[in-house]
Amino acid sequence: MDPAAFPEEVTEQKKVRIVGSELVDNYTVYIIEVTVGDHQWTIKHRYSDFHDLHEKLTAEKKIDKNLLPPKKMIGKNSKSLVEKRQKELEVYLQTLLVRFPLAAPKVLSCFLHFHLYEINGITAALAEDLFHKGEQLLVVGEVFLLRPLQLYAITQQLKLAKPTCANGDAKADLGHILDFTCRLKYLKIPGAKGVVGTSNIQEHLLPFDLSVFKSLLQIEISHCDSKQIVGLPFLRLTVATMSIHYSAVSMKDILVPEAAEFAQWEAEGVASDCPVTAIIPTWKTLTTLDMSHNQISCIDESVKLIPKVEFLDLSYNELSLVENLQHLYNLIHLDLSYNKLTVLEGVHTKLGNIKTLNLAGNQLESLSGLNKLYSLVNLDLSNNKLSQFEEIRNIGTLPCLEKLSLTNNPLSIIPDYRTKVLAQFWDRASEVCLDGTATTEKELDTVEVLKAIQKAKEAKDRMANSEKKIKPGFTENR
Repeated sequence: MDPAAFPEEVTEQKKVRIVGSELVDNYTVYIIEVTVGDHQWTIKHRYSDFHDLHEKLTAEKKIDKNLLPPKKMIGKNSKSLVEKRQKELEVYLQTLLVRFPLAAPKVLSCFLHFHLYEINGITAALAEDLFHKGEQLLVVGEVFLLRPLQLYAITQQLKLAKPTCANGDAKADLGHILDFTCRLKYLKIPGAKGVVGTSNIQEHLLPFDLSVFKSLLQIEISHCDSKQIVGLPFLRLTVATMSIHYSAVSMKDILVPEAAEFAQWEAEGVASDCPVTAIIPTWKTLTTLDMSHNQISCIDESVKLIPKVEFLDLSYNELSLVENLQHLYNLIHLDLSYNKLTVLEGVHTKLGNIKTLNLAGNQLESLSGLNKLYSLVNLDLSNNKLSQFEEIRNIGTLPCLEKLSLTNNPLSIIPDYRTKVLAQFWDRASEVCLDGTATTEKELDTVEVLKAIQKAKEAKDRMANSEKKIKPGFTENR
């Protein structure tokens, strides 16, 4: 892990205040405001909760029994008693925090919601959970979910100069987490916009480091600012499937985050005519990349780093051009739906072996550029601006095309739309499934008629052209 990746963590001072109270079902609830560094949250507890906490602390940690203000039965909800008790309970909590400066005991951590919002409490809770279930989770091989706040806590803990088991409980040792992350294969990191719970913590802005994961095969990240994700290059050796959603404005931010450090870089194994300042290793095993639902405006040169990708999903972005995909010579499934594509000129030079192509939800009026995609089997062109049947001729000669979708285009509401489209496939009309519906015998009969009319028209046009060529010469000879 790069120690310079994050600003130095100052020992975070813990503060607690009781800022008010409220009456609920005939008992008083105290509103507690907890502050640790820049993070703050509120919790609510009645006196009996304090009493239960104190009982456990006196048993486990030999806390003075007289530290907690005594229970009152008469006038317990009177304003004067509540205000007096509020101050006393605040002093009680402050005293406990001074008593445990490094890490709070588990019972106190849960009482103050440290296990939800504070780095020591978060990692201790996660470590204990993995102590009990970690091995089983690894054996089952299911996707494991970690919040950005948990990863942030792990990252910060690793930077602090203190024991990995600060609260004295061996089950809460950070080593249980590190052992688990070293062996974990399937990880999901779901962030969220806005604050976490009752805190002021904005999870999508918390930096976290992924270099603790040594064996990941699959990772999914959503709603995290890509600038907060450190350590992605450490995943290049193992990850086969990567999904990044609502997190990136460019492919480069994810595939080559270190690019900003170099004036000129090139992918490993790629010849360059220009002098380079860095050779960047490729993603050795990445075959599936899903970067749908981001704000990506171009397919940049970083795709040179993913030569083994077979499945690429860039749907729901802001792409206006198909470029640089010639570097993905293993690509067979491409999703560019719901972008801003208007032209496809020269696409065949970039998508030589493509089998499935999704172009739905763009602004296409022409299909020129698709006429040489000879390996194409599935093509989705729904929700575009296609209005001319002549455009279908660009794909009518594709020898492998089996499934075609043209729904919600202007031409799809024209009478006899299906047969007019199928007629463009000539002898292959029976092999094409249009808009999810197989071709019927009746449609094939109509197609035959349309083909005959088309042939007759073409023959007539050829004859007319021949006569035009002969006529001037004939007149001249006379």
